[in-house]
Amino acid sequence: MRFSLPLALLALGAAAALAATDTPHFALAEIQISPREARPMTQGPFFTAGRYEVRQASMLDLIRIAYGVDPERINGGPSWLEMDRFDVFAKTAGASNAPSRALMLRALLAERFHLVVHNDSKPTAAFALTVGKKPLMKAADDPPGDTGCKFDVQNAPQGPPAPNQPITLPVLLYTCHNTTMAAFASGMLDIPGAAQYFNSRPVVDQTKLEGAWDFTLKYTPKLPAGLNVTGESMPLFESVEKQLGLKLEATTVPLPVIVVDSVDEKPTPNTAEADKAFPAPTEFEVAELKPSDPSATGGRGAARAEIKNGRVFVPNIPLKNLMELAWDLDSDEMLVGAPKWMEDRFDLIAKAPPGVALGDLTPQRSSVSVNIDALRPMLRALMVEQFKLAVHTEERPVNTYTLTALKPKLTKADPSSRTKWEEGVDPGSKNGKNANPTLGRLVTCHNMTMAQFAQLLPGIAPGYLRTKVVDATGLEGGWDFTFSFSPAGVLQMGGGGRGGDGGRAGDGGASPGTTPEASEPSGGLSLFDAMVKELGLKLEMQKRPLAVVVIDHVERKTEN
Repeated sequence: MRFSLPLALLALGAAAALAATDTPHFALAEIQISPREARPMTQGPFFTAGRYEVRQASMLDLIRIAYGVDPERINGGPSWLEMDRFDVFAKTAGASNAPSRALMLRALLAERFHLVVHNDSKPTAAFALTVGKKPLMKAADDPPGDTGCKFDVQNAPQGPPAPNQPITLPVLLYTCHNTTMAAFASGMLDIPGAAQYFNSRPVVDQTKLEGAWDFTLKYTPKLPAGLNVTGESMPLFESVEKQLGLKLEATTVPLPVIVVDSVDEKPTPNTAEADKAFPAPTEFEVAELKPSDPSATGGRGAARAEIKNGRVFVPNIPLKNLMELAWDLDSDEMLVGAPKWMEDRFDLIAKAPPGVALGDLTPQRSSVSVNIDALRPMLRALMVEQFKLAVHTEERPVNTYTLTALKPKLTKADPSSRTKWEEGVDPGSKNGKNANPTLGRLVTCHNMTMAQFAQLLPGIAPGYLRTKVVDATGLEGGWDFTFSFSPAGVLQMGGGGRGGDGGRAGDGGASPGTTPEASEPSGGLSLFDAMVKELGLKLEMQKRPLAVVVIDHVERKTEN
């Protein structure tokens, strides 16, 4: 979730005054180490009926939520700040709101992790909003009318593109009324599609324009270079200059930050009362799984799912996919013994029991807005009940990628630096871009072990990898490195290099058991080639024993 600069300043100021005030506390709280996941994403915070939950949250995420600031505004801290993940369950006493629960989380972090922070100001990479030759905006009416900005889309695509057909570029419209330049600049990262242009850098107002303005900004989203698209491209930076008479220029400015002085890696133990107070919900209050209308069209059900206020609606999803979601399986190979009819599509309609927060599908930055871990046990119970499903888990040889070392091109890291990966700006480029625009993904890793890199790779390159990656490099310690590669979609659609190798249509993932193809000589570079050429590492498919779910019994459903 993004916060404007004025809001961040307010939050930092409130942090300084916090010690002198009575801090609200949760009535009861439990903290657990999160289960390990291949693609960990913060879930929450969720709140309903006095129950507060945050799952799969790093300490950086918990500080971000507690202090209401962007993660880029959190400096210092130990190397594990972005890697170790925690589940927080808590209960409030009486009425509360989002700000008061954030204060409760601050108090919890101080008590259970002994978190100590202070406010500071640091030079930060940013973009300055300045005036070009002449502002092309209209001064707001006096007296002013409506205030604020609205978003709309023209030429929105209807479903995925047909094979080998160009993608129609949608046109994004951002219309603002009675808006100051300070408000416009501080909210630019919230504009849909804008964060891809800014690489998470904040925007600061240096226009020196007073008063409020009316204007409309039209632009197109930033897509990977090499995609087959149709329609006029209107990059955001050019649109700001041509349509508004303003400029966006890279700069460095002092910005308020929170500095982590100290924090414990493990929380103090939970009380016996807390250990019993947060049972995981195991069943929906009401639920129905019914065969989908045969005339229904569209892709996987998740694309049109609705989850809000505890109600779950997932239409037209193959039962096998729903089972893989419920058991958190990475690929089809992790599910053994599924009959052919489990490819049939079903509609799921369900209601969670009172007090269970499932979240909703409203996008949030840096987090998953659906409480997936709470949803899974209820899905499993529903499938067991309605399909007489019986399963067990065992280890079997499974095709999975193995990371090996050839001639590593890595730099030993400062062991005290924070372990993380980011969509990085090329340190050797003045404008922060790759010399070859076809290499649309630029990834920078800091103080990362090869085991951590292997664990994170499916999340770094999901278009290429659908299975877990096993580290067999034999390299010890933390490393710094940067590499760039072409998105799988670019290679599949003729942007150079095939890179992908026959995965599911549309996702570019490599099929188990196949060998990645080499990139073509058009500038495109697959993930697999980039690992060899830029890092001296290799990803190769091997059979390794992994835990799989085996179906012992399942009955085809005839009625609800």
